[in-house]
Amino acid sequence: MSLVQKLFETCKEVFAFGGTGIVPSSENIERLRSVLDAMKPEDVGLNPDMPYFRMTVGERTPAITYLHLYECEKFSMGIFCLPPSGVIPLHNHPGMTVFSKLIFGTMHIKSYDWVVDFPSETPTIVKPSEMQSVEIRLAKVKVDADFNAPCNTSILYPADGGNMHCFTAVTACAVLDVLGPPYSDPAGRHCTYYLNHPFSKFSVDGVSILEEEREAYEWLEEREKPEELAVVGALYRGPKFVES
Repeated sequence: MSLVQKLFETCKEVFAFGGTGIVPSSENIERLRSVLDAMKPEDVGLNPDMPYFRMTVGERTPAITYLHLYECEKFSMGIFCLPPSGVIPLHNHPGMTVFSKLIFGTMHIKSYDWVVDFPSETPTIVKPSEMQSVEIRLAKVKVDADFNAPCNTSILYPADGGNMHCFTAVTACAVLDVLGPPYSDPAGRHCTYYLNHPFSKFSVDGVSILEEEREAYEWLEEREKPEELAVVGALYRGPKFVES
């Protein structure tokens, strides 16, 4: 059995009874993690010399290629291919458990969880000036680091583990994503994008953090899907798997 076939079969079992906000058991999480940890570029038919990973001359914002492997109402599998400096902007995964495996390359990941024990558990409107009001919510930085393949699969959960994250390609890189369940507008699982602001930028009544801890907290502000984000689809041409 190919590793991508094993991945599909494992996902089908792990997410069989899944849904919004339902996290697989710890045993199932470890099962799926172990399959993803073993994935190498050749297991999905990728290498850094492919056109997906090249910068185009004069291109300000590199296009990102998405290779669709599979999607059903329970889970999805796909690969994001990022040229150097490619960015997947800060976004969320509502009610979802997400496994991200860096197949090759170096990627910077910055992720956040909502702070739920402050008055800002719900969005707070602040007025930096008389002409402007901003709706913000407090989040704690979970991860802010470079990851080099091969490395362990990262996992985020509906309420912790870094549910909002941003990917920046330090070098050309590919990341295999498994989402359970996948995004679905009819089911209320919308992809929301955010701007991040330093904690010191806004002052909110009832919210105080020790100065030496403030770098671990930022304000997130909802935004429209960034205009500069360009994701193009391409056919997955790696080892085949049977959707049994």
